[in-house]
Amino acid sequence: MGAVEVTAFLTHLAVGRDVASSTQNQARAALVFLYTHVLEQPLPWLDEVVRAKARERLPVVLTTSEVRALLNEMSGTMGLLASLLYGTGMRVLEGLRLRVQDVEFSRREISVRAGKGGKDRVTVLPENLMLPLQQQLAEARALHAKDLSEGFGAVWLPNALAEKYPSAPKAWGWQWVFPGRDRSIDPRSGLERRHHLLPDGLQKAMRTAAKRADINKPCSPHILRHSFATHLLQSGQDIRTVQELLGHADVSTTMIYTHVLNRGGRGVVSPLDRI
Repeated sequence: MGAVEVTAFLTHLAVGRDVASSTQNQARAALVFLYTHVLEQPLPWLDEVVRAKARERLPVVLTTSEVRALLNEMSGTMGLLASLLYGTGMRVLEGLRLRVQDVEFSRREISVRAGKGGKDRVTVLPENLMLPLQQQLAEARALHAKDLSEGFGAVWLPNALAEKYPSAPKAWGWQWVFPGRDRSIDPRSGLERRHHLLPDGLQKAMRTAAKRADINKPCSPHILRHSFATHLLQSGQDIRTVQELLGHADVSTTMIYTHVLNRGGRGVVSPLDRI
């Protein structure tokens, strides 16, 4: 295919099939890779392609009563994880990748390392989760001690820290707060290690809990982050503070949560309610 065919295909995606901009961008990136790195034929004319328009979507947010009902239907590790995501505003992988040294009980804060964009930030540790998290750490420590006794216990470390500090992988502070049930082979090194829990279990637990709580909204773990931000703003918290807790680079990203701050559409009282 040449310029005419490729342009026609990408334009058809945007105009004929009305796909999302991300779908067209994915197809465009695949073609650029094919022609640039495989066929060695650059595509400078791609700028003339009709681009699919990005749609602005408002986040789905649970009410406080829906959050309460959802969490009441969850228990154990998955219930603690869901409560932690709602109470801190962390993304699901940020919560799963927490290490022991990232939880500071005395200052009631959690350090989020290498979040989206590789940025670090600090968020709040809810007082209601102090005891459950301490119990979770006690269970994780017992599991770590078992691994050490069996000749394992080393955890993966980022940025080649394991080479710089050889004893760090087995140190308690670097262990996962939410370790997996079983050890597995690390495909990067071939070593047998204990990884952190995967998102699948939490996603399944939340879907089941939402069904039991009769919540008709799509309840993925990320909805808890949206609800955290919205409920903080509803309670009068400063938007700059919420921005820092969420780790947004620009306050305009945080502004999307202000759509539910007032009653009704943009706080307008419908004329029907005045009759």
